[in-house]
Amino acid sequence: MPIIESTYKPLFWAKSGFVSTVFSGLARKVNGVNQIRERITLPDTDFLDLDWSYAEKPSQKCIILLHGLEGHAQRPYLTGAAKLFNQNGIDACAVNFRGCSGEPNLLYRSYHSGATEDLASVVNHIVSLDKYEEIYIKGISLGANMALKYVGEEREVSKQIKAVIAISAPCDLKGSCDELLSLKNKAYALRFLDHLKQKLKPKLEQFSDKISVADYKSIKTLIDFDHVYTSKAHGFIDAYDYYDKASSLQFLPNIKVPSLVINALNDSFLSAGCYPVKEAKNNPNLHLEMPKYGGHVGFIQKGEFYYNEMRALDFINKL
Repeated sequence: MPIIESTYKPLFWAKSGFVSTVFSGLARKVNGVNQIRERITLPDTDFLDLDWSYAEKPSQKCIILLHGLEGHAQRPYLTGAAKLFNQNGIDACAVNFRGCSGEPNLLYRSYHSGATEDLASVVNHIVSLDKYEEIYIKGISLGANMALKYVGEEREVSKQIKAVIAISAPCDLKGSCDELLSLKNKAYALRFLDHLKQKLKPKLEQFSDKISVADYKSIKTLIDFDHVYTSKAHGFIDAYDYYDKASSLQFLPNIKVPSLVINALNDSFLSAGCYPVKEAKNNPNLHLEMPKYGGHVGFIQKGEFYYNEMRALDFINKL
């Protein structure tokens, strides 16, 4: 599929990748989304909390919304999308990954960029409701990588899955980690690391046979966290093995569901490998849009909704 020429034109003050990223993460507010929580039990006995919001009239369409690293279903980048889709007759299921709904999950493992088994459980649950003829998936950052990996893996994707939209997708996890560890992103990396370590701390006592205090204290960077916890807790050899196997880049050629990737060229979290130009050109189902501006999940424009949210709706409507 030819590369899509972006029509995104930011407000003058939002051209800076830093400004748009920070504003969108810390200052954006979305009101008027009424979410109803549902808890589902996973095959390994753990749980996921799903926060549903509904269209005004009964709908046969649903969008699954996936958050980013240390996010949750109340983040404005999910509630903004939920509100827009609800207003346009589509129910929204905002997923809280394991341990992200305000309550610790039950097992030592939690969530990661490639945990498509949990997304599969959500899809299977929604299909089992026998209510929706069309299901879409929209992932943000970590959730974007997960969504692309899900539809690109060797699995039979439900026929109800009609489209995927991936925003600020770190398709190359090692490259993205390298960018996060660079000096320009130090403040972001430290913030992520602090959240991750706070969430890991209670597991020290609960699972003392799996992680020691010394292990915990050795975590100084995000890659340390992935070496010590993410990889070991989820069946990988080390952080590099995790990045290699969980990156969606290798799965993009196999995608058979119409998929839109929107990655801003001034996104400081993304490496060159996160812009899959070759893969998009060789796969008619993969649409790649690379706006000049937007930062990381910061596609600010005039009005209540962000550019990426409007584009997601437009992409679905044109299928």
